[in-house]
Amino acid sequence: MSFIRILSSFVLIWITTLSTATAHEVLPSIADMTQENGRIVFEIRANLESFVAGINLTETADTNAAPQASTYDQLRGLDAAALEDRFRAFWPRMAAGITLTADGTTLVPTLDAVSVGPVGNPELVRASTIRFSAALPDAASTVLVGWAPAFGVLVIRQMGVDAPYDGYLEAGALSDPIQLAGGDQATSWQSFLRYIPVGFDHIVPKGLDHILFVLGLFFLSTRLRPLLTQVSLFTLAHTITLALAALGYVSIPGTIVEPLIAASIVFVAVENIYMKGLSRSRPFVVFGFGLLHGLGFASVLGEFGLPEGSFIPALIGFNVGVEIGQLAVITVMFLCVWQAVRVDRGRNEAGQGLGLYAALLVGAVVLIAVDPAQLAFVLDTPVWLFAGPLAAVFALCTASILFRDQQEAFRRIVAIPASSAIALVGTYWFVERVFL
Repeated sequence: MSFIRILSSFVLIWITTLSTATAHEVLPSIADMTQENGRIVFEIRANLESFVAGINLTETADTNAAPQASTYDQLRGLDAAALEDRFRAFWPRMAAGITLTADGTTLVPTLDAVSVGPVGNPELVRASTIRFSAALPDAASTVLVGWAPAFGVLVIRQMGVDAPYDGYLEAGALSDPIQLAGGDQATSWQSFLRYIPVGFDHIVPKGLDHILFVLGLFFLSTRLRPLLTQVSLFTLAHTITLALAALGYVSIPGTIVEPLIAASIVFVAVENIYMKGLSRSRPFVVFGFGLLHGLGFASVLGEFGLPEGSFIPALIGFNVGVEIGQLAVITVMFLCVWQAVRVDRGRNEAGQGLGLYAALLVGAVVLIAVDPAQLAFVLDTPVWLFAGPLAAVFALCTASILFRDQQEAFRRIVAIPASSAIALVGTYWFVERVFL
């Protein structure tokens, strides 16, 4: 049993490293675009420290994971005047990365103003605002906007016109030509489709706390009925509060919601250790926690808003993306452990399972060793963050097959250590969000 204990300790230590991804989250930049006195004007709410530090925000989901993390932290500690000076010095580099044309003519942006927020809690993202503009050619009718991939997501909201344009631009994407007079508002169907990937992205790879909660539901039992019951109730609950919060009927500060989400992760994971199946109280608890997670999703939407003219379709699209992300997490984990489960139930040959997990373990280790920049087009989060825990799961599944003659081998060797690791991470997040 010492081999099992070593593997269990490994998965606990490795998955605990997931906790580092919550401290300095990368948020989208929000640009309000207006036309004033022959100029196109952009007022952008953004995290200036990440720009000045040179962090590639397309390849990074958390500033702590960036090579420039120490520079970012130093900038985060500067007072407003000092950071404004640093950004003004950086502006020529940023301007060179901005694409702005009017009817095909290149425009040169000019920095008009910088407003930096107070230092506050250095562990939280500081929002600042910049304003830049450019002179429009006479009789210009359309503009096209974008910026370099390193600057991350840019949300554009056209202001002061009928049927305004709303865009969510990722990885250096350019907007469609935007009519200066308005009229480019997306249809309901377009808004629905556009916000599906936004919802998915906030589960995989950015929603690590939601991922761990869903995995906590998964590891209660490998039987289909308990899983479907929990996921259905969780989905129903977070859909309710997501809608209510997005419509403005419910508003609870993130300082309350985020620690409770961490506590929900701990609860379901710890219960997995002591319960072998769906208890009478578990469905009600999962539903209650689903209400909390819906408020967490709503806070994400609140960062960049939803298009006013097609609010409901965009909200539904975001929620569909969230559901697809959750199902993707469950599906991947199901495929990862299925052979071990089959062996545990006596439905498959142990040799086949051992060969498969040996290959998967080697593959996960190779992914960890690969230069993350080579996989940036697939995953904007450090590869080890997902490949490492998967390698640990494959190792535990291998151990469960080797010790298949023991009673409840899969539960004891895979499900309980994995749940313990999830509980440990959730506990760290709770302490961090309340006290740190």
